[in-house]
Amino acid sequence: MKINLLIATVDALYAKLLSDNISEHHADKIAVSVCCSLEGLQETLFQRKLNVALFDAQLIEHIDTKLIDLPMLLWSETEVFGDLHKEFGIVNKYQRISSIVATVLEQYAKQSKRSCNPSSNRAKITAVWSPAGGVGKTSVALAYALSNAGEDKEVFYLNLEYFTSIPDYFGENGKSISTVFEMLENHEGNIKMLIQGLCSKENGITYLCSPENFDDMCILSSEEVHELITTCSAISDELVIDLSCICDARTRKVFDLADNVLLVAGQTTTAKIKLTQFLSQSDIFKSIKDKITLVANKGANISNQSIESIISFPYIQSSDAKSVIHQMKGYIL
Repeated sequence: MKINLLIATVDALYAKLLSDNISEHHADKIAVSVCCSLEGLQETLFQRKLNVALFDAQLIEHIDTKLIDLPMLLWSETEVFGDLHKEFGIVNKYQRISSIVATVLEQYAKQSKRSCNPSSNRAKITAVWSPAGGVGKTSVALAYALSNAGEDKEVFYLNLEYFTSIPDYFGENGKSISTVFEMLENHEGNIKMLIQGLCSKENGITYLCSPENFDDMCILSSEEVHELITTCSAISDELVIDLSCICDARTRKVFDLADNVLLVAGQTTTAKIKLTQFLSQSDIFKSIKDKITLVANKGANISNQSIESIISFPYIQSSDAKSVIHQMKGYIL
């Protein structure tokens, strides 16, 4: 669904700048209109249903805000509006427009009805996993995501590691995924809208920033993982899920939902032993065998007759994580 957003401010230049940017970059999520006078505002409220409105203080005092699902105040450091801030949410005028959009979507999502339709999935889901740490699993996942983004696909990268390395690969300028976890736990609000508001994009890859703390990721249940994946899948063409090395109920849930599993193997003796144990002793391997592509990373020498699909990456020596995934992109599937 699209949000009907009204920008109600006497600053016509600011209103045009904000509305033009939203119309250009966020038209898939927001239908925007503008009013720069009290007369125009009253007429607009009479004619159409509004989900969200951003008001100047001098305008909000003269209208019935009950006609709007979510009225919010536009604020700058030079303005004082008494006790109005106690009644309405506040949006800082002079910040990045993407941050304004994120705030609007986040706040409206929290008060909207819960929405999750498993039948609406449209993305191909690829899980990236290894029984051993340090094999370059995240580099593989992001190289795969980057390769698909280069084919003009809507690619969503979802990191479900307990300790994430997202800051090493992305700028981390967006809001934390912890807000999504909170909504999932409380069983309220519109998850899809919230994710669309919180996600960031870099090099064609859409992603959610790191949790605020370790515990936020730990308490995520397999049922909540299911809903999270279902929602991310509904807004992308390719969903790439980066998993922790632990093979717990959450990981198994992801395996069940995945179309493909990239099983990453490393060159160390420990990595080889753990991989052998997984292939020979785990019933999980038998259930997902047909989905697996074995990825020999960092120059690993892997030969396994039980898996037909095997690809190899060379050992790339670089301290720059972003450079590594761009080099690996050329070797991806």
